[in-house]
Amino acid sequence: MSTAIYSHPDCRRHDMGEWHPESPARLQAIEDQLILARIDGLLERRDAPLAEIPAIGRNHTPEAIALVRDNTPTVEGDIYPLDGDTSLCAFSYQAALRAAGAALAATDAVIAGSIDNAFCAVRPPGHHALPTEPMGFCLFNNVAIAARHALDSHGLERVAIIDFDVHHGNGTAASFRDDPRVLMASFYQHPFYPYTEPEPRSATSVNIPVPARSGGDVVRQLITEHWLPALHDFKPDMIFISAGFDAHREDDVGGMGLVEADYAWITRQIMTVARLYARGRIVSCLEGGYNLSALGRSVVAHVKVLADLE
Repeated sequence: MSTAIYSHPDCRRHDMGEWHPESPARLQAIEDQLILARIDGLLERRDAPLAEIPAIGRNHTPEAIALVRDNTPTVEGDIYPLDGDTSLCAFSYQAALRAAGAALAATDAVIAGSIDNAFCAVRPPGHHALPTEPMGFCLFNNVAIAARHALDSHGLERVAIIDFDVHHGNGTAASFRDDPRVLMASFYQHPFYPYTEPEPRSATSVNIPVPARSGGDVVRQLITEHWLPALHDFKPDMIFISAGFDAHREDDVGGMGLVEADYAWITRQIMTVARLYARGRIVSCLEGGYNLSALGRSVVAHVKVLADLE
């Protein structure tokens, strides 16, 4: 498999404070584990470009974009709080453009066939960002922006978004709630941030709440019984992954019990579906994961499967 990793130094400059778990150290932890696993040299490295505003505007209102752009501090060291969890520093808007740009560029490359799949090691994350406002550490919804690009710019008919973050991807769900071209499948700890009520399941919405302390056995069963039948029925032309690793048992931000082997297993199931219906086309974007060691190890497990390096 030809797998690319998209990232950019700008993504490390977004800094919401030393206390904040969504820290620049997350990307260094991933890099360290890729080197330790001796797979860093087997992956194609690509710089994330800056996303263009019209591409972001396919999923976000002008007011949502302006909220980030116009409130980004001009003085290094200053912080502008958007909410209790989400702040802007002088480099946040640039980082957000790079994060969305990585997802867009990866989508273009995968559809063009120059790579088989991609992992976007970017921050800030995106799946809580609503079309109308940022929230929950997220400024722009990277996966939603890329999915709309695949549909509207490349003419794909159906895309699936898989979200295995410990938190419900409420921004993604809101972005595609009435769009029959998009299947969203997820599990998430409930009750837990962002405290959304469980949604009715449908042919295009398979978002399953699970209780705290749920482990890999629970997750594998729900994927087998619910995600996979929906994906086979839907037959997506491409698959996007909101790859959050905060359901790991070592991650104190969440309260679930997954381990690296579970993330590898989940990725294998997604790969099988992608090969059947989507020519293997997958773009995965980093979401959560805040225990640095567990995050790095879990990303390695995920990327090894994407790149057929197990």
